[in-house]
Amino acid sequence: MPGISRPRYSGIFPVVPTTFHEDGTLDLASQRRCLDFMIDSGVDGLCILANFSEQFLLADDERETLTRTALEHVAGRVPVIVTTTHTSSRVCVERSRRAQDMGAAMVMVMPPYHGATFRFGEPQIQGFFQAVSDAIAIPVMVQDAPAAGTPLSPAFLARMAREIEQVCYFKMETAGAAGKLRELIALGGDAIEGPWDGEEAITLLADLQAGATGSMTGGGFADGIRPIIEAHRNGDPDTAFALYQRWLPLINHENRQAGFLAAKALMKAGGVIACDAPRAPWPPMHPEVRRQLLDIARRLDPLVLRWGR
Repeated sequence: MPGISRPRYSGIFPVVPTTFHEDGTLDLASQRRCLDFMIDSGVDGLCILANFSEQFLLADDERETLTRTALEHVAGRVPVIVTTTHTSSRVCVERSRRAQDMGAAMVMVMPPYHGATFRFGEPQIQGFFQAVSDAIAIPVMVQDAPAAGTPLSPAFLARMAREIEQVCYFKMETAGAAGKLRELIALGGDAIEGPWDGEEAITLLADLQAGATGSMTGGGFADGIRPIIEAHRNGDPDTAFALYQRWLPLINHENRQAGFLAAKALMKAGGVIACDAPRAPWPPMHPEVRRQLLDIARRLDPLVLRWGR
């Protein structure tokens, strides 16, 4: 298993959105401001190139540019997780090596899949993660996400944690996440360095109660979500519940209505970034969804609406 001397990451590691100009080209000036704002919002770390970063709309050279830009600009202020998902073991290995060489603290990887029907069995999935682990010396987070459509049982995940050196973090985003986390922790024991919550914190409280030690949320309002995690960590369930109840309307609107465009809409409204448009063919946010998002946010006064003003 991994050496005990390396850091064990926990807390809130939101996903960094990818910022574009109106013409769809990368806006690196806004990207740097986005990173600065997110660090100022009180994150414990960041994650780049995830699904909420529109990674599926990026070219390989853009991924390289974004990874280098982010890691150089963050410059060690917080640890950065780089998503390196790909169907090919070889490509994922190469992406993961480059991320490590540029300073990533961890890589996050979904099981291999392609489209709606191309899936792989447990032997191939285990071999895939073994190849990634063998190529790097930083932790691998398995992203158990509905997008992959690949069943990953707690028993299988625990076995990979025990048998594959760098596989030790797990982000649960499938239905019944809390139960799955609880079972994974029970089966995997010390091999599970990081059982994490995901999916924009929509199941955060249940996942924390199940033993989650980290959460990967949207990037717009970590200053609202982090105190929930801290209250739970400090053994204050009443405060955790009250804070979660307060922020849940915004969490819910992001998760169920606005999706990955929520963080960018909030950041544009607060002067953090210049443009909140997605990259084609993804449709822009409906004006009414945006209006509701901003109305909810203004009632909560998150830093994002004040940071750039």
